[in-house]
Amino acid sequence: MIQGLGERLKLQREKLHMSQKEVANAINVSPAVISNYEASERSPSIEKLLALASLYRCSTDYLLGIEKPNKTIDASMLSDKQLNALQEFINDIKK
Repeated sequence: MIQGLGERLKLQREKLHMSQKEVANAINVSPAVISNYEASERSPSIEKLLALASLYRCSTDYLLGIEKPNKTIDASMLSDKQLNALQEFINDIKK
């Protein structure tokens, strides 16, 4: 098992306020499998790791402990005008 993978999987699931059963249904496994992943008793296949990263909106590199988590904001609900204003704000801060 990859060190820390189970902890990162649980953390990402809890950030989204999802139960193990909800995650299991989303990636087509049993809740016991998710429990085993989070307890570091079993490693996900490449396909399931990709599905979990997609569901959790993070990279597989983060889940595997290769990179630090991104500090991201879900801006999917913003209009184009709001997105442009946010991008201008970010650009101003970087200067």
